[in-house]
Parts: sequence; C-alpha cells; structure tokens
Amino acid sequence: MNSKALQIGLAGLGTVGTGVYETLCRNNDLLQARTGIPYAVKRVAVRDIHRKRDVEIDPALLTDNWRELVEDPEIDIVIELIGGTDEAHELVKAALNAHKPVVTGNKALLAEYGGELFRLSAETSTPLYFEASCGGGIPIIQSLQNSLVCNHVRRITGIINGTSNYILSSMERKGISYREALDAAQRKGYAEADPTLDVNGWDAAHKALILAMLAYGTPLSPESIAVYGIERVTPVDFHFARELGYNIKLLMVIRHHEESDALELRVQPSFVSRHHMLSNVYGVFNAIAVHGDIVGETIFYGRGAGKNPTASAVLGDVMLAMRERRHPEYHSGFHPYTKQLSLMPLEDTVTPYYVRFQVSDTPGIIATIATELAKFDIGISATMSRGHEDVEETCDLVFLLHACPWGRLCRALAELGERPGIAPHPAVFRIETLNEEA
Repeated sequence: MNSKALQIGLAGLGTVGTGVYETLCRNNDLLQARTGIPYAVKRVAVRDIHRKRDVEIDPALLTDNWRELVEDPEIDIVIELIGGTDEAHELVKAALNAHKPVVTGNKALLAEYGGELFRLSAETSTPLYFEASCGGGIPIIQSLQNSLVCNHVRRITGIINGTSNYILSSMERKGISYREALDAAQRKGYAEADPTLDVNGWDAAHKALILAMLAYGTPLSPESIAVYGIERVTPVDFHFARELGYNIKLLMVIRHHEESDALELRVQPSFVSRHHMLSNVYGVFNAIAVHGDIVGETIFYGRGAGKNPTASAVLGDVMLAMRERRHPEYHSGFHPYTKQLSLMPLEDTVTPYYVRFQVSDTPGIIATIATELAKFDIGISATMSRGHEDVEETCDLVFLLHACPWGRLCRALAELGERPGIAPHPAVFRIETLNEEA
C-alpha cells in the first residue's frame, strides 16, 4: 500500500473554504481511516495573507498567488473556492492542464464556462468534481453520474435556492409581504445584504444550467434559460393558491421533449399542488426531483446552502478525488451522454396557468375576458374573485386556464390589457403538473 501522503492545495478561505479547512484538520483521522489514504493541506491561496481570520492556520501555508498551487509539483489536488468567474476560470483551466484534479463549488463558473471545462477535463483525462455547485449538501451530482447512470433523464424539477424558498415560505405561512419576508431573511442571515441573485432567480438558473449540461451533454450558456424571480409574488396570490389547493415555489424546470428532441429550460415562481412533495419543502431547504425512464421519480432533499452542508459536499468530492488520484485506473474522465439538443423557445412551452386580473367590478367583465381567451383558443377550467377592501368597485378576478403555449397566452393578455376596466400586466403563474409522467 502506498503510504505517501497526498498533498492538497486550497484556493479560497471564505465561509466555505474555512469550513473545508477546519474539517480536513479536525477529522483527519476519521477521513484517513475511511479512505485508507493519508493527506495533508500543503498550501492555501488567499487574496490577503495579512487579514485576520476566524480559523487558526499556520501563516507559512498561506500565499496570495494561486499559481503556486498549480505549479507546485508536490500538490496533487486543487480545491477552488475563490468565487467569481474570471480568476476561477483561469485557475481551473491551469490546474486541469497541469493534470491536477480540481474540486469546485463555483456554480457561476460552471454555468458560464462549464462546457469548455468539461471538455478540457475529458481531453486531459483529469477529473473535475463539482458536487457543491448544486444543492449544497444534496448529493445530486454524484447521483446523476453514478446511481442514475442507466436512465435517460426525462425531467429535473426542483427548489434550489434556499433564500427564495425561505422568503416564499414566510409569505405563505405568515401572510406577510415580500418585503417583510425579505427583511426577516436578512435579519436571520438567510439573505445577503444584496440578495439580487437569489430573489431574481439567477442563482437557481446557474444550478439549472449545470444540471442540464450534466444530464444531456448539450453545451449551454446563461442566455439559454428563461428566468423570472419572486419579487412580484404577493400575499393575494398565496390566498388564491391556498384556496385552489396549491403552494407557490420558485422552481427550476429542465425537461426533454422526445417528440421534438428539444430541451425546455426555465426558472420561475410556479403553482405546485399541495399533494406533491415539492410543495411541502419549507425554509432554507432544497429539493430536486429527477424523473428517469427506468427509475421513475426520485427526490433529493436537504439543506441547499451554508458553510457546513456545502463544505460536506466539497469534502465528499475531495475524498473521491483522493481515491482516484491514488488509483487512476478507476477514473475515466468526465463523459456525459452527449446529444446536441435544440432549445425549445419559451413561447412554445406549454403548461396550465393561473392568471389574476385587477378589474372593475362591472357586469360583463368575466364574459369579456372569456371571449378574448376563446379567440386565442385558450380554455378556462375555473374562476374565482375577491373584492378590494381599499378600492371600491374593483376586484381580483382569477382564471385557471387549460394548458396552452406561453406565446399564445402572452398575445391574449396583451390584447386584454387594452380593454377598458382591465388593468394591464396581470399576475401570471404556471401551474406545474409534476405528478404526470414526463
């Protein structure tokens, strides 16, 4: 047995990097016992070596030049946790070209450069591990690569942003506004001072792009995905959702349409039936449902962010990297099933819908809306209404619509917005039929 210790280079000592370093040191005996491989952290790259830190670390380990990790012939594995895209991109490329396996949790990096880095990983036969990039401590990446490897993935749907899920959960349970729920999330540390990427849907979109590239092998970029955030969700919509048997969740939807060989890719707040497990995922927890042609639907649930869950995912990859570094014959590189799929235009995507109009409470208004929808061949399954306490002679009028293409609905709503007594820009939510076969 090879008793030589593997040497690890860590780039980044922020929240997650600190958790990784602390666990590598604290649980050294446990990890070596479980892997049978001795290891040591040889170098830690940081932006400012003089900054005071929350972790005890030998100053001799620190460097402000990440290239030392790549150029040191004794370092076997590189962990990238510096964040951002440009510098991280250069670091990961350099490490792969130097045939050093890389572990990263950088979702923005993989969303923007994933196609290029996966190809480089395969060309150099050098592993790139990225479990922590999607769902924090949820083992979704390894599951897609290994446990579900025999499946054609029909659909991946999930709640993959803990901040937005906490906000929506607070709105649903407490009846408070979006602004009140966001303020509470910031006070508790669940939302950043600038929560933009979380609440506008782009954090979830980055993760969706990674999962789509992994499941289908099709090169994708951020321009590939339609993204809507939660900023316009209101307590009124939660009221109607509850009455109708739904909850509102920020969902990512990745769906392969076999008949057209096209990939549907979107993130938006959606109505989810209370009978489906995703409807009952609350707080900062995440859940990802994968529908395979052999296994059917499987659901992965857990904490999607935070120092310890993310560090756990990083360290799981580090242990795998150590085994494959010591026994390279068991690693075959990153080889996703590659199929050049076309992207389904957003206007062609089809679901049922919830539409809430603000209207004048006058005779014939329901007939006006129904006639206009019928002109576009859009069917109605139910209607509800509720008066405005603060504005007399106005009300919220809700229509549940049968499935139709998004583009057709948008054209109908544009015409309705020009009719007297109907306010433009109604609230629109897709109703996701998750219990149906993909």
